[in-house]
Amino acid sequence: MSLEKVLSIAGKPGLYKLKSQTRAGFIAESLLDGKTINVSGRHNVSLLSEIAIYTLTEEVPLREVFKKISEKEEGKETINHKVPKEELEEFFFGIMPDYDEDRVYVSDIKKVVQWYNMLVKNGLTDFSAPKEEKSSTADEGSEADVKSKEKKEVMPKKAAAPKSATPKASSAKKGATAKSTAARKK
Repeated sequence: MSLEKVLSIAGKPGLYKLKSQTRAGFIAESLLDGKTINVSGRHNVSLLSEIAIYTLTEEVPLREVFKKISEKEEGKETINHKVPKEELEEFFFGIMPDYDEDRVYVSDIKKVVQWYNMLVKNGLTDFSAPKEEKSSTADEGSEADVKSKEKKEVMPKKAAAPKSATPKASSAKKGATAKSTAARKK
């Protein structure tokens, strides 16, 4: 499973897997204890695939940060998120040397480390970008495209009907109006 189905819910500890949608929200399963909860639209929910870390030059997607941690730790769990502030900052600086220290707080680093460890513990280590599907109309060599091109060549374009100088419909209406007025006068 990729990060597109992993959620962080404000006010609730840990991460959640998206299970299904309901009319009022969705059902999610906790990665901490496996319990299923119903999440309504009132909750502040973030997809991990949509979260980014500020650097001095750009915003780096969280999946890239997780990928760097995974490479450094060889796919295993990393340091505990409860270590002292200085250790966390030193560790994160080793992963992201250009992270923006003014906008990325220690609490953010703790979350990243805790989330990474939780994902590894649950076997969710696919930090690659999602593969986008190509539509058949974008693919020039597709069979549907060839058939539509053939139809266009076979079907001639219809010529627009020329407009006449005096519209017939308007004169017919005038005559009908005159007749009905004359019939009413009798």
